Order: sequence, then structure tokens, then C-alpha cells
Amino acid sequence: MIRSSALRVLLSALVLLCLPASATTMLRMDLPELSHSADVIVHGTVRRVESRWSGDRRLIVTDVEIQVTEALKGQAGGTVLVTQSGGQVGDIGQTVSGLASFSPNEEVVVFLERRGSAFHVSGLAQGKYKVLRTEGDTRAMAVPESTGEALLLDSTTRQPVTSSRQALPLPELKTAIRAALQQPAPVRSQGKRP
Repeated sequence: MIRSSALRVLLSALVLLCLPASATTMLRMDLPELSHSADVIVHGTVRRVESRWSGDRRLIVTDVEIQVTEALKGQAGGTVLVTQSGGQVGDIGQTVSGLASFSPNEEVVVFLERRGSAFHVSGLAQGKYKVLRTEGDTRAMAVPESTGEALLLDSTTRQPVTSSRQALPLPELKTAIRAALQQPAPVRSQGKRP
């Protein structure tokens, strides 16, 4: 016969196994919030994506080098280095839900925050648009990066919401960014957390 304490431990373990795995949770950011929160906004092409161990060898980080075509905000120089958690080194990989993904030769518009000597994408995946071009490069669409399994919360109510970002022709995205920067910075609600 199973003792009651052993039964409680078994039931507790069973309950923990039945709970859903937690994903990244982030506050939804619209274009004006992304534009104002970023130190630098660039349109450019990914030249290098390289994962490595962090200095203390506890985490894997990925460095993304982007050749800048146009700086829409801030001083970017010819290239910017974006560093984010996760990646794969040899047979070992680490994944962080909600981060932007990058591929060599990918054309992007990214909203970046400076942290030390590198940049991080503002709003995680929300701060990246992939530029897709039609044949002959006549029309370019800026497509927002998917936030994947990340949970987006409304900044006021802290209730789950869907992304409000939409694909736009690249010139329209750039115009919207410039217009947002001409307006006062949006005030983010400081409501109670759930």
C-alpha cells in the first residue's frame, strides 16, 4: 500500500508534468513604441550569423553582423553587431522563445537598443522586419517577424493579445517610422502586473 506522503509526492509530480511549458512573455509594442525605445533603427543586410559560448561558458549567444544600407534613427556606422541569447555550438543548442532569427544575406529593418559594445533587438522579435523583394527588385515588402510561441500582453490591461504589426511596403514602413519619431514618445502604462 502506498503511504499518503508518497502519494502526495507522486501527485505533485504528476501535476507539474501536466502544466504547459512556459514561453517568453512580453508586452506588445506598436511601431511608435518600437521607434522611440530604439537607440538605432537600421535597414540593412545580414552579413554574418555566428554562435559562440559566452565568456563564462554557461550560455550560448549569437552574434549577427548587419551591413547598414540606411540609418533611420541614430548613428549606426557601416555595420552593427547584434548579440542575442541562444544558438548552436557543435552539438549543443540553446533556444530562447520570442527572439528574432537571422540568416546570412537576409535584408532587414531592425530596431536596436545599445547594451555595452553590442546591440539587442528592441521588443525581441517585435523589433525585426524582413524585407522581401519581388522579381526584379521592383517592390519591397517589410514583413514583421513572428513572435512564435511568445505570449504578448497588452501594456495596460496585462491581458493576452495578438500582434498589431502588419506587412507594409518598405517605403511606407520607413515613412511610418519617421512620422512616429516626429511625435512625442508614447507613455507606457505602469499598471499592475498579473
